[in-house]
Amino acid sequence: MGTFPDNPDSPVVLTDATINEAVAKYPFLVIDCWAEWCGPCKMMGPVLDKLAKDHQGDIVFAKLDVDSNNQTAAQFGIRSIPDLLVFKNGEKVGDIIGAMPEQMLLDKINAYR
Repeated sequence: MGTFPDNPDSPVVLTDATINEAVAKYPFLVIDCWAEWCGPCKMMGPVLDKLAKDHQGDIVFAKLDVDSNNQTAAQFGIRSIPDLLVFKNGEKVGDIIGAMPEQMLLDKINAYR
C-alpha cells in the first residue's frame, strides 16, 4: 500500500523517510524545499497550491520542511530556500531557486520536461 495518492491536487508532504518513495512513484515531481521561518517560502505556498490543482495528473508538487528533514537538505546540497527540486522519471533534473510569479515558475518547470 503506497503512502501517496495517484493524482494529488495539492502538494504532498514529504519527509526524509518518504522522499525516495515519492521520487520513484511520480514521473514528474517538483519538491518545494522550505522552512517555517522563510518569508519567500510562505509566498510560494499559494502559488504551488494553485499549480498543483491546475496541473493535477500532469505535474505532482510536494513540500519538504528542510528544518525537520536535514538529511534530504544535505543530500541535495540545499543552501538557500525556497529551492524547488525537479525530478523526472526518478532522476533529479534541476533546481529552481527563489520565489517567483506563477507563470515564470511554470515556464522554468516545463523547461525540464
